Amino acid sequence: MPDDEVQGDVTLLLKAWCRGDARALERLAPIVEQELRRIASRYLQRESAGHTLQPTALVNEAYLRLLDRNKVEWRDRSHFLAVAAKMMRRILVNHAIARQTQKRGSSAVMLSLVEADNVPARTHDLIALDEALVALAKLDERKSRLVELRYFGGLTSEEAAEVLGISPRTANREWDLARV
Repeated sequence: MPDDEVQGDVTLLLKAWCRGDARALERLAPIVEQELRRIASRYLQRESAGHTLQPTALVNEAYLRLLDRNKVEWRDRSHFLAVAAKMMRRILVNHAIARQTQKRGSSAVMLSLVEADNVPARTHDLIALDEALVALAKLDERKSRLVELRYFGGLTSEEAAEVLGISPRTANREWDLARV
């Protein structure tokens, strides 16, 4: 099935689900699962090899949270994926903060300075990136959302522009500015 056709099907199924059609959700789940796994994999690629959260668990957690949002008026596939990407980011940041807190607690392990140099700082990176996006949002909410959609959600410039309601040219210009 061509990409445009799949995107159209997802949009139609999302709208049917919003109207209360439970069968639409049953048909929607396997279609979006692959895209949610792609987003989860993109997030987890940036994590250390020993990360305790697996793509399947991240997708399942995000999916459960998306089901709780049954009052959302889904506009289209891009809107759905944007919300899913944001949820996955929140889940990972919360997970990273919990792990960091746990490391400071009673389960801390003594390391020599040599060993400490080899401990990946990915948890800190994720938290720092989240803080940077929050700071950017205070300056320019749209640029922050654009970075989240493109970097984490894996949306193209055109898809992100559609979600944000701006032209692809504006999205490209703002992407360049946000990266600076």
